[in-house]
Amino acid sequence: MKLNAPKMITWVISLVLGALGFIALLGVNIPFVSMYACWIILVGLVLLLLGNMLKGL
Repeated sequence: MKLNAPKMITWVISLVLGALGFIALLGVNIPFVSMYACWIILVGLVLLLLGNMLKGL
């Protein structure tokens, strides 16, 4: 399997999702994000994984 570098926008979106989820896990109350912090982190990581595995994402 050949891995590709994700596009910059894919990387930034996954970074923002991961950071928001992590900040919410630390106890900062962010509406909607705090309820689903673990899932938001997971979505960010899956997006980054897909960006590495699929060409053009």
